[in-house]
Amino acid sequence: MELNTSAHIDTFPRDQLPPTDQWPELVFDAPDPPGDAPGPPYPDRLNCGAELLDRTVERFGAERPVFRTAGGEVWTYGELHDRVDRIAHVLTDELGVVPGNRVLLRGPTTPWLAACWLAVMKAGAVAVTVLAQQRPAELATMCEIARVGHALCDVRSVDDLVKAEVPGLRITAYGGDAPDDLVRLAAVKPARYTAVETSADDVALIAFTSGTTGRPKGCMHFHRDVLAIADTFSRHVLKPEPDDIFTGSPPLGFTFGLGGLVIFPMRAGASALLLEQAGPKQLLPALDRHRVSVLFTAPTAYRAMLDDIGSYDLSALRRCVSAGENLPAATWQAWYERTGVRIINGIGATELLHIFISAADEAIRPGTTGVAVPGWRARVVDAAGRPVADGEPGLLAVRGPVGCRYLADERQREYVKDGWNLTGDTYVRDPDGYFRYVARADDMIISAGYNIAGPEVEDALLRHPDVVEAAVVARADERRGQVVVAYAVLREGVSRGEGTAALLRDFAKAELAPYKCPREIVFLDALPRTPTGKLQRFRLRAVE
Repeated sequence: MELNTSAHIDTFPRDQLPPTDQWPELVFDAPDPPGDAPGPPYPDRLNCGAELLDRTVERFGAERPVFRTAGGEVWTYGELHDRVDRIAHVLTDELGVVPGNRVLLRGPTTPWLAACWLAVMKAGAVAVTVLAQQRPAELATMCEIARVGHALCDVRSVDDLVKAEVPGLRITAYGGDAPDDLVRLAAVKPARYTAVETSADDVALIAFTSGTTGRPKGCMHFHRDVLAIADTFSRHVLKPEPDDIFTGSPPLGFTFGLGGLVIFPMRAGASALLLEQAGPKQLLPALDRHRVSVLFTAPTAYRAMLDDIGSYDLSALRRCVSAGENLPAATWQAWYERTGVRIINGIGATELLHIFISAADEAIRPGTTGVAVPGWRARVVDAAGRPVADGEPGLLAVRGPVGCRYLADERQREYVKDGWNLTGDTYVRDPDGYFRYVARADDMIISAGYNIAGPEVEDALLRHPDVVEAAVVARADERRGQVVVAYAVLREGVSRGEGTAALLRDFAKAELAPYKCPREIVFLDALPRTPTGKLQRFRLRAVE
């Protein structure tokens, strides 16, 4: 595979791409609605920041709202355009950033963080998006892997970045009152900046896996990749409208949030409510007050909001998207009964930037993830990479316009095999093309010769009204090899005694084959999760 001529002066990102023979096969054939013909390929020269901002202003006008805050502040596309271009001038004129340099972005979810990301794109640099919750050791590791030289950081998130003691890192804060605050520096810069004519396959961002074990993997994504996720999942499944107001819980340092709160609304000329605090207790009043129409959050949050949902007006809500982990059918059904809105379930991966299997509207089947998003291919294979029969479990393999490209990491050979991305999930494909999640490949429990999918047991327990959260792992057992142990968070006021555990075991026996039922149920205040909300089963396995 031959790459276009790069616009990067700092060639580190391209130099660290895996050899092209280790890339997955890329597919560029998403239909361009309303017809069935494939859309045009992306041009060789492409800057995603200019496409999302400059071209959207040209198409929809500068006066449309783009970002909103919980406090009622509204930025128009024109105001964002001015601020982004001024920040880009600071990057190049004051900080000496050149195309290809890595710029770390850190802070709560605010319009200024989004503006910094767009400015980095327009300047031809590479955004390294991290979470505000990540600690100094984690930050130091990511900066080392990506060789980060610059950081734009919310003044409230600077301390841990300083404590990371990254050699040569130049930190520029925003949101404070220092003379060298980024906002002050930007205020005196010109309001127009000509975007760097990056190649469509120049690296635009490095997103680190939100993983739970081992050294983090940097996933390198191109300018065309940023647009491809909007032109596949968002255009064909989500189908946003210019008057939509998006919001959600995932932070911008998580690709689920970057897509759902910046890329998708801007590609459609819509707006996003950016919330610094976006837990279930903050989401419901925000949905009501701001008349939100599109929501992105995780299954746990949908379930947590159910008890209080009747106190809020959600009549503006027309689209709900769930990803990050499997959406239980019981949660889908309960949300639909309370709101009348069908949750769009989906599976994505940091390696592939966003969602690649999903379904919307009447095509949704609760309990399944959906079908391959237009522009993507998916199949289920065995350990040797051979397709398995429909109805048989195996490893999920996908390919599309975006593919895994780890930054100088030998694990590339594990994720990409025979031109397919192997996501690490066990799935079953139904004969009509629907994909059903079974478990993460390393979450399968083998007990007395039976294969047991932990998420299936979790779903059963979650159908009990007293269970708020559930996680199932294996415990070593001398006779059976492994047995099923469940960890559960109960509704407030419910006893954690053996009587409740016995009731839940009996409930599970009525829902599942006996060999799948938990031998023990352990009650916790909360389940361990990553900052992005993913369940950390490995911590529970470590206890076992």
